Amino acid sequence: MRDGHLEETLRRILAAALTTRAKDPRLNFVTVTEVRLNKDKSVADVFFTVTGEDAERRAAQWAMRRSEGFLRQQIQAQLRLRTIPQLRFRYDESLDRSFRLEQLLDELRAQRQAEGGPVAEPPPGAGGAGGTDEAGRKGGGSPDEHEDGDA
Repeated sequence: MRDGHLEETLRRILAAALTTRAKDPRLNFVTVTEVRLNKDKSVADVFFTVTGEDAERRAAQWAMRRSEGFLRQQIQAQLRLRTIPQLRFRYDESLDRSFRLEQLLDELRAQRQAEGGPVAEPPPGAGGAGGTDEAGRKGGGSPDEHEDGDA
């Protein structure tokens, strides 16, 4: 199994376990956005987002750490792996950065408009994480995605 495929499979297993089997209410609003395995597949960095403020993010991260054994059991039950990777949970800040960048661009456009200067609108499909590029590919990926082409 290719690393990129395995990482996506792990992401789906973890996401399903959190939404359908986890009993901790702090995990109800967690979204697993990406999983990255190290070279020997012994450690998986699990990137997530959560609805709410910083306190909810910290609570969800703590709850995920507490449920690592349960989540590793879910992986073991669904995949035949020699060893189940250790899970490290990391908040995915790419959405926050994307929203902040959009806010800054909106503020710049408003400032230019107030000064009577030209206001450049974004090209069609370039706005936000849900847009597409000229080739029709979806945007909004993490700026630090895999560079080896496996993702």
